[in-house]
Amino acid sequence: PFAPWDGHDFAELPLLMKAAGKCTTDHISAAGPWLTYRGHLENISGNLFLGVVNAFREAEAGHGKDPLDGEVRSFPDIAKHLHEQGVPWCAIGDENYGEGSSREHAAMEPRFRGAKVIFARSFARIHEANLKKQGVLALTFADPASYDLIGEDDRISVIDLHELAPDRQVRCVVHGSDGATTEFAATHTMNDEQIEWFRAGSALNIIRRKHTS
Repeated sequence: PFAPWDGHDFAELPLLMKAAGKCTTDHISAAGPWLTYRGHLENISGNLFLGVVNAFREAEAGHGKDPLDGEVRSFPDIAKHLHEQGVPWCAIGDENYGEGSSREHAAMEPRFRGAKVIFARSFARIHEANLKKQGVLALTFADPASYDLIGEDDRISVIDLHELAPDRQVRCVVHGSDGATTEFAATHTMNDEQIEWFRAGSALNIIRRKHTS
């Protein structure tokens, strides 16, 4: 089971990846031989973001800069490093992030590896729903141009989470590597029930709680 929300804002989350252009569920969680591991979350997470085109390194698909030590590694290795060090993180998608098949592992793997928030210019509906079920905040830039504000070494805070409510925008802050800060607004499509999924850590945690009670 995934841990419930601890009641605190997400402060200065490092950026694991920023996708450029199309980012389907197959880019996020490749199929093929990887489906051998679909019953083993640790092993199948070895494909996380492996097909993603990095907005900062378009010639090196599936690779980026590790925010902990600055080394260039594959996204699965970076995610594993952050997970092992207990560092939560965020990621950024472009338009229609998560389009394609309704592959649940494309939401489970980021959650398992420590993703707190996925930002995007827009989400594919089914993938957005899968992220909600796993307790990951799926936030859409209120202004799509906010996507361009975020650099490779920046960190993002998501604040006033105790005020999370349907149809209410979410305040976010970009902490630049140069020390400057920039605020932007994000939207979400969660209803009251889905906000409870987030607070509980996942929809499954809610089901477990109701069953045991």
